[in-house]
Amino acid sequence: MSIQITDPAPVARAEEILTPEALAFVNALHERFAARVPQLLDRRRERRDEIARTHTLGFLPETADVRAGDWRVPEPPAAIRDRRVEITGPASPAKMAINALNSGAKVWLADLEDASAPTWHNVVDAQVNLKDAARGSLSYTAPDGRAYALRTDAPLAVVVVRPRGWHLPEHNVRWDGESAVGALVDFGLHFFHNARTLADAGQGPFYYLPKMESHLEARLWNDVFTYAEDALGIEPGTIRATVLIETITAAFEMDEILYELRPHASGLNAGRWDYLFSIIKNFRDAGEAFTLPDRAQVQMTAPFMRAYTELLVQTCHKRGAFAMGGMAAFIPNRREPEVTEQAIAKVRADKLREANDGFDGSWVAHPDLVPVCREVFDEVLGERPNQIDRQRPDVRIEGPELLDVRSAGGTATLDGLRLNLYVAVAYTAAWLGGNGAVAIHNLMEDAATAEISRSQVWQQIRNGVTLDSGETVTRDLVERILHEEVERLRGEVPGDDFERLYVPASRLVRDIVLSEEYADFLTNGAYDEVVAR
Repeated sequence: MSIQITDPAPVARAEEILTPEALAFVNALHERFAARVPQLLDRRRERRDEIARTHTLGFLPETADVRAGDWRVPEPPAAIRDRRVEITGPASPAKMAINALNSGAKVWLADLEDASAPTWHNVVDAQVNLKDAARGSLSYTAPDGRAYALRTDAPLAVVVVRPRGWHLPEHNVRWDGESAVGALVDFGLHFFHNARTLADAGQGPFYYLPKMESHLEARLWNDVFTYAEDALGIEPGTIRATVLIETITAAFEMDEILYELRPHASGLNAGRWDYLFSIIKNFRDAGEAFTLPDRAQVQMTAPFMRAYTELLVQTCHKRGAFAMGGMAAFIPNRREPEVTEQAIAKVRADKLREANDGFDGSWVAHPDLVPVCREVFDEVLGERPNQIDRQRPDVRIEGPELLDVRSAGGTATLDGLRLNLYVAVAYTAAWLGGNGAVAIHNLMEDAATAEISRSQVWQQIRNGVTLDSGETVTRDLVERILHEEVERLRGEVPGDDFERLYVPASRLVRDIVLSEEYADFLTNGAYDEVVAR
């Protein structure tokens, strides 16, 4: 076996997860599939080079027969037939996992990706918690003696695990002397320890698949699932996966992605924040036509975002798959009733739009928002578990509508530039400290929103955007505003935290936004910083 672990005991009970048998399974996954990952990442770069030359995208001519074909995904298992409300959040620490399971949501997206900073502690602790959750034994006692346990008076949320995307390595697991593939580590450890338990209970295993950019990446996941089921003696097709359509390239391959995953496909999700990040990233040098206004001004009602979500609903329901809504970033603040009232109103409006458009359920980021989302979907669904039968033949999306970024309207402002830099540094600092989901100014920020923030700054410099103040975005202006926002943060956080987390975070953000070369992912550079500590 060529798998090696840098630290076998990052948390209590790590030995229950990092067993020789589990690591042998992770090794087997790498032997069969790891070599395909860099090939797919190279294909991403080739696709991006083509976009840089042409400033456009379209549906693939070579897969026209798939889009025109008469095929459907399998019927959903009983456990996930009703997904009207899903709560998202990390699987570590245990307290947050318990709160999500007890929230009253139909599904908990146990996030090992955007809402989780992948410190080795978090990676292994999340697996411990997911193992306990699968067996109904998850509990936690806080330092103050307060005990947290799984509720017995109502159903728990069904667990759907989101492993890391194909681009993220796991430096603490070495395979043939190289960093392992983070996605294969996350999936392999979870599947090995829990597949039989979950399958016997009719509770999965279920997965959310992030950051994919093509149907070929979905093909790799399907091959991984098929091998894993066979290796552990799990009935073929037991695994069900929902794919986040959170890249602009994947938006042109929705049919193909479902087709490649067909034995294991469950649905698609409109991952709106990463979707905006992907548009900026792929069209960053395509000029004014692809320059977005302030992030806060880009609404889901913008025509290009409506085209994306309506195509997703139509595609999913045509194939018998779930169409899952995305995350409204607003969160309540129990200490500020007015903020809570505004957050609930905004989330309600967002979920009402999704339910009326045909989505089968949607995401929330906070337990207090579960009743809001549930109430909206109850009004639309009634006793039905979903609305897959709503086919949306009225939708006609030819392709250019997805690229009509100008339809967002709005303006780029100096305040927006300040906020982008503030959020990028504040979030990165929290991420370096091990926290992947952070409330900033009553919005839930995760890696996706931080990626939008820093990418928009880079794009504005590259395109010489003129702000509402009349100033042109230049390197000098960004350096000045970044310095001011970092000084503002210095006054808001403890001194030790500032030196330990915010100073390196500000350095990382500065290097990324001012670099001549665009960094594909903020998290890759931040992860190197985490490992170096």
